[in-house]
Amino acid sequence: MAKEKAIITILKLLQKHQTGISMLGKVSKSGNPFKVLISTILSARAKDTVSYPISNAVFKKYPDAKSLAKAKQKNVEKIIKSIGFYRNKAKNIIGSARIVHKKYNDKVPRIKSELLELPGVGSKVAGCVLVYAFGISAIPVDTHVHRLSNRLGWVKTKTPEQTERALEQLVPRKYWIDVNELLVTHGQTICAPITPRCSICPVRKYCKRVGVKKSR
Repeated sequence: MAKEKAIITILKLLQKHQTGISMLGKVSKSGNPFKVLISTILSARAKDTVSYPISNAVFKKYPDAKSLAKAKQKNVEKIIKSIGFYRNKAKNIIGSARIVHKKYNDKVPRIKSELLELPGVGSKVAGCVLVYAFGISAIPVDTHVHRLSNRLGWVKTKTPEQTERALEQLVPRKYWIDVNELLVTHGQTICAPITPRCSICPVRKYCKRVGVKKSR
C-alpha cells in the first residue's frame, strides 16, 4: 500500500511538471489509430527525433492501410532507410497494413490479442496502440519506462516484459493510461540514462536513484 501511494504521488507530480510530449503523444492527436500503429512499429529501437519525421514521410505517400498494403517493399525502404532495421520494419508495416486492410476492413483492432498477430507488434507496440489510439488502459513498457521504474525503486526487473507484469500489479488501473507518456517524457528530458538531471527533478524526493552513478 505504501509503495502504491508513492507511485501515485510520483505520477501526479510528473503530470503537474510534465516537460513535453512524446512522439506518440503527437501522433495520437491525429485521431488516426493506423498512424499510431505504424509510428509505433517504426519507433522500435529508434529515437523520437528520428522516427517521427520518418513516420510522417511514410504517411505522406501512404496515408492509410489500403495504400500501404499495396506498396512495394523497396519503395518503403527508400523512405525509411535512415532508421535502424529499416528492411524488417518496411516488411512489418506493409504486412500489418495488409492484415488491417483485408481482415479488419481498414480498422485497427482494439483487442491486444488481435494486435499481437500483426507483424512487428509485440506487447509494447500493442499497449501503445491501445493507449494512444483508443484510450484503453494498458502499460506499454519501453526503455524509458523500464529504466525509470527500476531507478525509482518501483520494481527490480531485468526485462521490459517483467516490468510490465510488475507494474500491472503495482499501479492502480485508473493510472495505467498515464504511465507511458509521463515516464517517457520524463526520461527524455530529465531522467537521462547516463547523467540524469536530478537537481531539477520534481520527484527527486521520492527517487531511490537505483543505478545512478552521476547526477547534476
